[in-house]
Amino acid sequence: MIDSLALAIVAPLLGAVVVTLFPRHAQRLGVAAAVVSAAAALAITAVVWTDGVLRSELGGWGVPLAITLQADGLSAALLGMASLVALSVSVYAGGYFSSPQDGERLADDSRSRHFWPLWLLLWSALNGLFLAGDLFNLYVTLELLGLSAAALGALTGSREAVEANLRYLLVGLLGSLFYLLGVALIYTAYGVLDIGLLAEVIAPGPVAATAMALMFGGLLLKAALFPMHFWLPPAHANAPAPVSAVLSALVVKAAFYLVLRLWLDLYGPITPLGAANLLGLLGAAAVLWGSWRALRAERLKLLAAYSTVAQMGYLFIGFPLIAATAAGPARDNLIAAIVLLALTHGFAKAGFFLAAGMVQKTAGHDRIDNLGGAAQGLPAAAFTIGLAGVALIGLPPSGTFIAKWILLEQSLILGLWWWVLVMMIGTLLAVGYVFRVLSRAFNREPTPYRFVNDARAEIPALLLGALSALVLGLAAQPLWTLLGQGVIG
Repeated sequence: MIDSLALAIVAPLLGAVVVTLFPRHAQRLGVAAAVVSAAAALAITAVVWTDGVLRSELGGWGVPLAITLQADGLSAALLGMASLVALSVSVYAGGYFSSPQDGERLADDSRSRHFWPLWLLLWSALNGLFLAGDLFNLYVTLELLGLSAAALGALTGSREAVEANLRYLLVGLLGSLFYLLGVALIYTAYGVLDIGLLAEVIAPGPVAATAMALMFGGLLLKAALFPMHFWLPPAHANAPAPVSAVLSALVVKAAFYLVLRLWLDLYGPITPLGAANLLGLLGAAAVLWGSWRALRAERLKLLAAYSTVAQMGYLFIGFPLIAATAAGPARDNLIAAIVLLALTHGFAKAGFFLAAGMVQKTAGHDRIDNLGGAAQGLPAAAFTIGLAGVALIGLPPSGTFIAKWILLEQSLILGLWWWVLVMMIGTLLAVGYVFRVLSRAFNREPTPYRFVNDARAEIPALLLGALSALVLGLAAQPLWTLLGQGVIG
């Protein structure tokens, strides 16, 4: 019987093979593979929640030779979020690719046939990244994730999309190279790559510091943290809506997950406070710059892309707070708040991009100044954008509200008032760009296009918006229970 952890990786991978062999039925087979893959991942999350950490060693060898898979509270939380977003995107994609898109060169059937194998391959790499237990397998999955993401982003075939995603590909390869150099340095010094074994032997010094700088440098490039964000807005804004949702909600979160994982398991205890403060300063710059550019963006998807830059910044502001807080309930709450913020942003941004795709598909454009009447013609899309906006701003009862409250409270307790100032300014700017979109959408001026509703697009977007704005905030306590399995407490 196949291992449950391996099944979460193998299911989408086999799905990619099947849809490649039977391209005429790619959509039906792809959705079926998505259902199986999501079920396998959610089952792992449920088992970790109730029974604790899962670990398996593949290949018939023991550590350190075996391929080690592990799911604790952190990886299970991200795995669960990714499976729900991925399933919603899969359902949405069936409707999105059912009719021609303005400005796209590929025929619908061709787009669909290209989308499903690449999408399922990306999903398999993403699950593998969340479950990998050693540094080299993390590199392999990170590389597969970047290659498939860049190919998906260029799927429209437009000149802008190809240029943006070629840049994304080159940046991703550079980031992977830096990460791999750090891994090689670690292996040369300590002779092990298993994260659990490495945590027992790693010690402060030039080797660990250099390896951390290389690995984190590569990961921050992939996470698009300011000022290394230059590749993200054009890549996300010019991709098809389902791909934009995946890139923003999942792919950049994978890089952040690795930074948080390596910080908690390896580098945090042996790293000076200055390194954490540097991450916080870059995060603060991302919040301010990304929010300002989102406020001035002319296109809906470009606004969402710059918003992703800003929201990633909030996640990194948490690192100096964690480093300055002694072990105990306060530190555990900070870690949980950062994870809650990442999950909420994943659902919110996926819903936002799917709603933007609905608008673009109908109107033939996503120019914000020409969105008048969208709320009347596409009420589900406008409502989804509103729900996602609640989460992006941090209004109650969203999960973002709880997470920001914890971050603000701990900043004040520690006397680090400058982080409070940055978060408050970022929140006000988020209010500005969200309400700018909504004010145009609810304008009743005549429009030259006819809105067409599609349940396959509306329902996934609405569900993701509701998860970000309502469910994660009203039912956040189970996340603390899940993270108690090997992460906090």
